[in-house]
Amino acid sequence: MKFYTKMPSKLIPFYQKELGMVKDNLKQGNLQKSWLHLERAHIIGQKYPYEHTFVHWKMLQFGIKIKSSKEIVGQIPRLLVGGVKSFVGHIPVGNTGGANVPPLKAMDIPEDIQKILNVNT
Repeated sequence: MKFYTKMPSKLIPFYQKELGMVKDNLKQGNLQKSWLHLERAHIIGQKYPYEHTFVHWKMLQFGIKIKSSKEIVGQIPRLLVGGVKSFVGHIPVGNTGGANVPPLKAMDIPEDIQKILNVNT
């Protein structure tokens, strides 16, 4: 069993870029684009406990901001368990992390993110 503890340094800028886009779009009031970048950050960071947990924290904050009880309630178990599942390498690859998708459902990874992951991991 492989344990994942630290995101590869080459992957960090892509993860941080997505989180920066979340912040920028929130400032502009573009909630849909902000959420899209949270999902993308989740896909990039989901193998790594800290990054995975952090994205779920940001998703919980987003749910609170938009007053979505579904997102708030959906993020709490993900926030509590996501990092542990990352650590032991048991994640649903490509899952976008929101309460709108089953937490254990594997999903297709967008082509541009797949290229990033193939080169940098």
